[in-house]
Amino acid sequence: MGQLAYFIEFLTLTGLWSGWQSGCPLSYTSPNAPTKAEVLGTWLLSVLSGHKRYSHVTAIRCDGVNPGLLGMKKVISEDALRRALTAIPEAEGAAWLDGHLSESVALLLDAPWILNIDSTVKPLYGKQEGAVVSYNPKKPGRPSHSYHTYLMAGLRLVVGAEVKAGNEHSGSHTLPGLLKILDGLPPGRKPKIVRGDCGFGTDAIMVALEEREQPYLFKLKLTKNVKRHIERLFREAGWRDAGQGWEGKDGELKLTGWEVARRVIVLRRPLQGEMLVAQEDDGQQLLGFIQADRKAGKHITGYEYAVMVTNLDAEILSLGQLYRDRADAENAFDELKNQWGWGGFTTHDLHRCQLSARAVALIYNWWSLFVRLASPEARREAITSRPWLMSSVGRKTEHAGQTTITLTGLHAHFSKAKQALMRVSAWLKAWGTQAAEQFNPTSVWSLCCDHLKHSLAQIGPPQALQFLTNHADGIV
Repeated sequence: MGQLAYFIEFLTLTGLWSGWQSGCPLSYTSPNAPTKAEVLGTWLLSVLSGHKRYSHVTAIRCDGVNPGLLGMKKVISEDALRRALTAIPEAEGAAWLDGHLSESVALLLDAPWILNIDSTVKPLYGKQEGAVVSYNPKKPGRPSHSYHTYLMAGLRLVVGAEVKAGNEHSGSHTLPGLLKILDGLPPGRKPKIVRGDCGFGTDAIMVALEEREQPYLFKLKLTKNVKRHIERLFREAGWRDAGQGWEGKDGELKLTGWEVARRVIVLRRPLQGEMLVAQEDDGQQLLGFIQADRKAGKHITGYEYAVMVTNLDAEILSLGQLYRDRADAENAFDELKNQWGWGGFTTHDLHRCQLSARAVALIYNWWSLFVRLASPEARREAITSRPWLMSSVGRKTEHAGQTTITLTGLHAHFSKAKQALMRVSAWLKAWGTQAAEQFNPTSVWSLCCDHLKHSLAQIGPPQALQFLTNHADGIV
């Protein structure tokens, strides 16, 4: 991980690393105890390495380059890291990491953005606190934790994360965290839309958002009353194009338990090809094919349906595309669980699981923004960005009071990675000069976020007007 030196430079110059250390509510009284830099640095390097177990920390204890750049004298052991997390008070630790998660995205919220809310299941294989058998589509009957996540769409940044027991996966358990995030944002930085799947289209969530005048877009479960509504609309005319083969129809519906009627969009799309219907009768699986009679010129059309509820005034085509874009949130979950540490770092107590989930999300945000600086044209997941921007052999030498780190590439794209990293390093140094106190009271982090907003969303200060030069006849 020799190229990690550039990422450490990014954390250092932006003040993210020093701010994370100074706010950490960890305190030791023993003179032999590890420092905050050693605890957090070991945690950081382990997560960046793609580890999923505390026991994997042993693999980085021989690193002689990166720990020194973080102000560490050593990489602590896995047991020391577990004990250090135990020493962090529960309430103060959650507030500390939540604050840094908010800080990692706060300056980017000037651009219009969408808040995706969702929950994902983490199977457990031990006797952990909160390990309850509940909804688990991949491994039915396996105890699990439920991760409630609030994502910034597009950039795939984590705005907030909570770990709850396996049976607390419904939208009612997501609502307190959602309202905490929304109420903590200033009016100019609130999301344009709160978006979620069928688990969040409940009256309690929609009433809370309507009270705050917050636009939302949720999918509805196909309950009996919703199906009756679909049947009423099926033969009616006026279905409009909703994109990608879908057609939609606008309507209004008041389901049981709803206080008021709300706008409902019914989307349908004809199924292609022949269909197979499966049914089980007394343990015997029955299969039946539905085939078109091509000789008689008759055909059977099957439909798949989706029903959405919203308080937006947008047309059906836009709403259909807005909800289809929500599928990108599943890519973020897949990356966090399989390429980062959400699939592991499990302890017997729920407190350290909460800290690990938030810390992984924070480091994921930092790395994602760093990668976007190096590669603004595309969103790279860790499976490609780590080998490209991290993997190389780093050798540290000291001579005449100077420390030199020599990098040797390990892949064919090392030269392109070198150009991207040198470009980011030059930007950081220029922003450091621009943010000096005698010139401007701004910070390197704010200048970095301004650059990201301008390069990704074309949002930034207007360009200065350039006047024509004076001609010989005096006309300007």
